Amino acid sequence: MFCGINPGRVSAAAAAHFANPRNDFWRLLHDAGFTPELVDPADQFSLLPLGLGITNAAYRTTPGSGDLRQGDFDRARLEGIARELEPRAVAFVGKEAYRGLFRERAELGPQLRTIGSTALFVLPSTSPANAAVPYDERLRWFAELRDWIVPVERQAVRGVVVDGRRRVLLVRFEHPVSREHWWATTGGGVDDGESDVDALRRELREEAGLEGPEDPGPVVFEREHTFPWGGRIIRQRERFYLVRAPGREAAPTVDLRAEGVTELRWWTLAELEATPDRIVPPSLAELVRKLT
Repeated sequence: MFCGINPGRVSAAAAAHFANPRNDFWRLLHDAGFTPELVDPADQFSLLPLGLGITNAAYRTTPGSGDLRQGDFDRARLEGIARELEPRAVAFVGKEAYRGLFRERAELGPQLRTIGSTALFVLPSTSPANAAVPYDERLRWFAELRDWIVPVERQAVRGVVVDGRRRVLLVRFEHPVSREHWWATTGGGVDDGESDVDALRRELREEAGLEGPEDPGPVVFEREHTFPWGGRIIRQRERFYLVRAPGREAAPTVDLRAEGVTELRWWTLAELEATPDRIVPPSLAELVRKLT
């Protein structure tokens, strides 16, 4: 989803995004490979079948973006759209569109801030007022966005660690910018040349100080999800294994803060089912009941 700053007078009159013929948005979109042909602003809805959409950070029409006031920017609206539609990314067409919404400056390119599972990217403005930035430079950033939205593939293993009282060991992740948090099972990425068993044992040792089983048995659950992390978009294929463990306090053997982990604790099934916190995967309590 592309997010411009606000409609100028030409766009407002045409009821179309980036309608000023001197605005390079549509040409950049085509030249970067987003559209198979050059799209006329009047045909903007032809983007939808391509998986593309457009919105604005502010909706008041002004002669120029410099005439906007802080109150014109509607962050709640944009975040609501992102959480409802869950686009892979929102690309802000110009730094000021991003700054007006989040009240923070941004460099061009991928951002650490996210909206839930939606990644954020800042492009140069395509307005004729930004003519000081050469077309080739703006095209470079559009092409980089086109490449960046293709997820990095990652294999992962996770341990559903359960003690004798049917409690489940979870780690708490916190986003470094938005401070959103969620709880997930222990585990992580499988390194090149590493087996699932070796990866699971390594992750259990590092995150919880546990010695995992030599044979964890069959995969009890699988899922694939795409999410932004560390300025990248990752498509992760996860395989979950049941791990029986003593219910002692977890003792990580590495510093987990760099991975966004802020806490480890045991959860009863009743706590999992009652908490307002986000649990990953959401069906974890039901899964544990079936397995134990």
